[in-house]
Amino acid sequence: MKVPERLQSLVEEGLIDTVVRQLMSGKEAQVFVVRSGEETRCAKIYKDATQRSFRQAVDYTENRKVKNTRQARAMAKGSRYGRQAIEAAWQSAEVDALYRLAAAGVRVPKPWNFHEGVLLMELVTDEHGDAAPRLNDVVFTPEEARQHHATLLTEVVRMLCAGIVHGDLSEFNILLAADGPVIIDLPQAVDAAGNNHAARMLLRDVANLRDFFGQFAPELLLTDYGPEIWALYQRGVLNTETPLSGRFEKPVGAVDVADLTRVIDDARAEEAARLLRMQTAR
Repeated sequence: MKVPERLQSLVEEGLIDTVVRQLMSGKEAQVFVVRSGEETRCAKIYKDATQRSFRQAVDYTENRKVKNTRQARAMAKGSRYGRQAIEAAWQSAEVDALYRLAAAGVRVPKPWNFHEGVLLMELVTDEHGDAAPRLNDVVFTPEEARQHHATLLTEVVRMLCAGIVHGDLSEFNILLAADGPVIIDLPQAVDAAGNNHAARMLLRDVANLRDFFGQFAPELLLTDYGPEIWALYQRGVLNTETPLSGRFEKPVGAVDVADLTRVIDDARAEEAARLLRMQTAR
């Protein structure tokens, strides 16, 4: 196929030999299957901020560190240069997260290069060598649902122990590879310790897994792993071997009505954005 303009520089640099086909196009990015020598990989082209569905990106970028002080000042002021720096930081965040998570043993695609807003990475494949499907395109037996749910809970815990919360985990950004689920789409990943929204995002990620797999194994709908995982993390006793019960006793105490209202409003806005992404993905 004709080489897209955004991939032309990678061809000129010798990072890509040929573009095979477009794999997907969503609100956040376009992904193409490409050839690099003997390897088949995928190239992810990030879309401009005005085209993305993460309208509340400030929640995700809270406390992200910028080493360049000039960039940090410009980003704080919201100047043109600052907006460009914010966009570059948003794109490079996925690369950083992929390297960190791969080092921690999390099942994510292997990154190969990042060049001019394009992420070149491993193409995740199924047992036939074809591009792996997303979970939302697969029908599971109850046993398969329970198995994959347990596997992904372990991956969520492994991510959290590495200091990262996905922030938008659902059946739409998990691929079913030949050897099991692989987590993708991490530009919005947040620092578990440094982001005030991390707990809420972790709970939502885990709830999304519960709700999806609960369609095939209804008993999963009665579980409450998210609060349990976060509580263990806060106590400093969480690891991938920590036994989880799926039950959590909420502490008794006074309710902060203002804070509760804010959480509800945020959840509604985020769910609306998620539904929009789901509709677009279809």
